[in-house]
Amino acid sequence: MKTALIRITRLFAGLLCYAVGIVMTINAALGLAPWDVFHQGLSKTLGITMGQASIGVGFILIIVDSLLGERLGWGTVGNMFFIGYFMDILMLNYLIPVFEGWIPRLFMLILGMFVIGIASIFYIGAGLGSGPRDGLMVALTKKTGKSVRFIRNAIEISVLTAGYLLGGFIGFGTLITALAIGYIVQFTFKLFHFDVAEIQHRFIDDDVNLLRKLLYKNKEHAEVEE
Repeated sequence: MKTALIRITRLFAGLLCYAVGIVMTINAALGLAPWDVFHQGLSKTLGITMGQASIGVGFILIIVDSLLGERLGWGTVGNMFFIGYFMDILMLNYLIPVFEGWIPRLFMLILGMFVIGIASIFYIGAGLGSGPRDGLMVALTKKTGKSVRFIRNAIEISVLTAGYLLGGFIGFGTLITALAIGYIVQFTFKLFHFDVAEIQHRFIDDDVNLLRKLLYKNKEHAEVEE
């Protein structure tokens, strides 16, 4: 129980920090990351918030990931819902500042990516599954036999194009984010000595199977007593 509470606390801390990092990159107003361009495009087209767009896209991706054979964790579901939820709280209540000059905005953009790196350590380190977008990348890599780099670039170019056509904001910051986010996250992992390969994830089907075993044992025990 103690281990489970630590995992859940770590997961939610990571999801909240991830939302903070995303909103910081949005409020930098230098251009959105590819997925956020897509979310903003959907937001404008459908008349919903960016957080709601993020949740909706995440929900669809979870279904696609499942159909492609990817195992889902509670962290996958939490990522789908709570990042978008936290984003709306932060943005609708103006909890993250907006700066005028391009230098502080650039600083906010870079700091936001660093926060995303720290958030990734928390939520991935909880060992409760990856996010639905990462799951799509892994699933398509397995199915197509293409490199992770090719699949990731293909996905991000696709959502960036779709988001732009829907009215999402592309700017200089979009290029910076696309080129720098991977390096900054990797630097953050090295800085905190975090190794993704060492994480043993627990998936939803693991808990379902455990519950079945417990119910079966309780049933057998009850039959023996009778």
